[in-house]
Amino acid sequence: MTADLQNPIFTDDNAAREALEQTRWPNGPVCPHCGAMERVAAVSGEKHRSGLYYCNECKGQFTVTVGTVFERSKIPLSKWWLAIYLLGSSKKGMSSHQLHRMLGVTYKTAWFMTHRIREAMREDAIPGGLGGANKVVEIDETYVGGKEGNKHAWKRQNKGRGAVGKAPIISLVERDGQVRSFHVANVTAQTLRPVIVTQVSRASYIMTDDAAVYTVFGREFAGHGTVNHSAEEYVRAGFWHTNTVENYFSILKRGITGTYHHVSQQHLSRYAAEFDFRYNNRDISDMQRAVIAAKAIEGKRLTYRTTNGQA
Repeated sequence: MTADLQNPIFTDDNAAREALEQTRWPNGPVCPHCGAMERVAAVSGEKHRSGLYYCNECKGQFTVTVGTVFERSKIPLSKWWLAIYLLGSSKKGMSSHQLHRMLGVTYKTAWFMTHRIREAMREDAIPGGLGGANKVVEIDETYVGGKEGNKHAWKRQNKGRGAVGKAPIISLVERDGQVRSFHVANVTAQTLRPVIVTQVSRASYIMTDDAAVYTVFGREFAGHGTVNHSAEEYVRAGFWHTNTVENYFSILKRGITGTYHHVSQQHLSRYAAEFDFRYNNRDISDMQRAVIAAKAIEGKRLTYRTTNGQA
């Protein structure tokens, strides 16, 4: 598919539906109710909407949106495709205010759409974990949100780490590989260890700063290197550094601060997933990135009550 914004999938709902069917069902329609493929037929006739299928196995009807983040959405699929494309191609994200103006929908609708898309962008743990033998995984934490005026007193009390009202995010970045980021309640060994040991291969060489919290579980990996940031040491011998994860944080924080301005802790994990997704798919075209996000919509239904914190 062309990456041109004049692509029919962004303007024509039938083209958008057909593109989603091709993306989700490359080998033909699959019943989302029972998983059947052989006895599925398109429902034709003037009284039936385009894209409706009937399963002769379970006697159920369905469309390509059933069982996805698009299910029961009244928003045209062409607008969904455009929203996915725009959010996936904007390096620092795109605000719901900007999206609602570009799509011609209400701000509330655009806000809900972006959260559904972020949910689709959420990636599972890599089988075997990040890194592996002879590979380096850099680990660090950063803090987002909070008030600038509260920062300095908090840092004096907490030895320079964190700030009052800020939410911690830990990121695990494999050099020349992928990233996984997580919003955690606090930065302690008890909180961080379950995340790190389940996301990073034990055969990896992990690289961190000199914080004592990382030394607790560093011995569980093939190796553990550190740089002493408190002594203004950032690179040693070209190998010992955490510059890869720091560079990732610079993109994340510019997006959170400059594009979204305020992110509640309730939704922070979804925003982190959005930035992870773009980073992990950085070497492909914007349209290819949109297709990958569209493929990941299955099984990730998100209701307004859930995103609004009421359920």
